[in-house]
Amino acid sequence: MKETNLITPFSTRQFMKSKDFEIYYYYDTNPTAVKAHTHTYYEFYFFIEGNIKIQVGSNVYTMLPGDFLLIPPETPHNPVWINSDKPYRRFVFWISREYCEKLMTVSKDYVWLMQYVETTHMYRFENDVITFNRIQSIIFQLIEEIKTDRFGRKSQISLLVNTLILHLNRLINARVHASAQAEHTNVYAAICDYIAQNLDKELTLAELEGKFFISRFYIAHSFKDHIGISIHSYITKARLKACCEALQGTEPISNIYQQYGFNDYSNFYRAFKLEYGISPAEYRAQCTKLAD
Repeated sequence: MKETNLITPFSTRQFMKSKDFEIYYYYDTNPTAVKAHTHTYYEFYFFIEGNIKIQVGSNVYTMLPGDFLLIPPETPHNPVWINSDKPYRRFVFWISREYCEKLMTVSKDYVWLMQYVETTHMYRFENDVITFNRIQSIIFQLIEEIKTDRFGRKSQISLLVNTLILHLNRLINARVHASAQAEHTNVYAAICDYIAQNLDKELTLAELEGKFFISRFYIAHSFKDHIGISIHSYITKARLKACCEALQGTEPISNIYQQYGFNDYSNFYRAFKLEYGISPAEYRAQCTKLAD
């Protein structure tokens, strides 16, 4: 079916006729003004072309090709025209709360994105050309199926609607978790650097919490997740490694353990023997023998 046959004339109607979902492909050269309004359903807005801003709640987005918005029920929104130099093309996809509840009985994965948006109030999602082409392909298939009377039409429409919803959920979920993981890794690396540069200090969780403005619980779990040991064990190992390097020189052992954060020799001795199986003095003797 030709793309032009998939276009629906724009209507300012802001209520659903269907109890489940509706989807439209709009193409305007002289856009109609639309006042701020709300819906009782979810609206996915996929921007293809034009010069427009969209206000959603208190946020105003200058739309770029490939962007999509997810607007929750009862959230005020409206377009703000920049100019009409380009045709205004977009897809609008409405989904009722009831249909979302029905999908939840199948899997909560279908509504993860709706819950994410309602929690964070982050309504816009940017996409590159390849990513948006995939979304657009599913939408065109869906609209074409709606406009035909082929065998299995109803089942295919349902399948494509659910495919589109799940695809969007998976797409944004992957991004959110990748971003969170990157942030988690950056925090871990920053703390490791700080520890390495401050082995002479006490380095308690309370001190690190104050230094990095994140909870001691988060710090503790960050280390456990990355290397499988507690931060206390990590700090002890870092101190011992630094002591090992220093023991290869001639500085007195009594100076070395204090320089790297051990409060007394007995604690240093026990930790060193437990980690390496020999005493600090025996380790130095081995290093001296190897050097000779």
